[in-house]
Amino acid sequence: MAENPATEIRGRAVRFDRYGGTEVLHVADVPVPVPAADEVVVAVRAAGINPGEIAIRSGALHERWPATFPSGQGSDLAGVVTAVGGGVTELAVGDEVLGYSWQRSSQATHVAVPATQVIRKPPGLDWPVAGALYVVGCTAYAAVRAVAPEPGETVAVSAAAGGVGSVVVQMLAARGVRVLAIASPANADWLTARGATPVPYGDGLAERLKAAAPDGIDAFIDLFGPEYVQLAVDLGVARDRVETIIAFAKAAELGTKAEGSTDASTREILTEVAELVASGTVDIPIAATYPLDRVVEAFTELERRHTHGKIVLIP
Repeated sequence: MAENPATEIRGRAVRFDRYGGTEVLHVADVPVPVPAADEVVVAVRAAGINPGEIAIRSGALHERWPATFPSGQGSDLAGVVTAVGGGVTELAVGDEVLGYSWQRSSQATHVAVPATQVIRKPPGLDWPVAGALYVVGCTAYAAVRAVAPEPGETVAVSAAAGGVGSVVVQMLAARGVRVLAIASPANADWLTARGATPVPYGDGLAERLKAAAPDGIDAFIDLFGPEYVQLAVDLGVARDRVETIIAFAKAAELGTKAEGSTDASTREILTEVAELVASGTVDIPIAATYPLDRVVEAFTELERRHTHGKIVLIP
């Protein structure tokens, strides 16, 4: 039986009704979801935003991941369980959790997700970090795993100071890898402090990389675009040790790897990543937080592509 609209509990969620720029984003009043079997409802305390959401909303990924309108947004989430569906025994109302939605729904006050897509939040993690952890953490994990780095090897990373890059650099450094961190000079001190060798991007990059690694580069992780995948191959990096999280067509053309968060989306991996962050081994910088109502401002800042760390919505 449908709920009486007069008593229906309402929440709020980011929506867009057509492909476009930030102008298509708005926050709508929506019913608070009711959990299906094996689901939990989470009152969201923090939800990270990601470049992939820009590509989906613009229509750039329509062939790969089409949107159905009206569409929600968001994968990252952290919050408090407010309801559990039948069959859920490992979580209870009141549990603090972090995890992800694959229904483009986390940028909201409440979200229903399968219980298998959340884990208990480590007590040491604050809400913005917990709510920003899934996409960057599991994407970084997948990217590092794809190139199989060994201690003492040299790995180059493009966009090394961005959301995913910041985590990749630290995961590599923790493995005893020499990291050539391609980024803006403005981020050099932060990268150096985390054990990386900063290499400024721009004209002459190939020469700077060769000078920094005269014995060659063992692997290359691209977090920015196809030009870096081509650069890696041009520099002689073995194609099975070139990884991109964004340049899918270029990876297919050159026979390199293109693994991302979906390749590392398990509770076990998410738990491992959360523990790395909670222990201080990996730091997830938070560049800015915005209220849910200011989602347009948050994405405007992200689209400048010079953000160091994560931008997080606080419902």
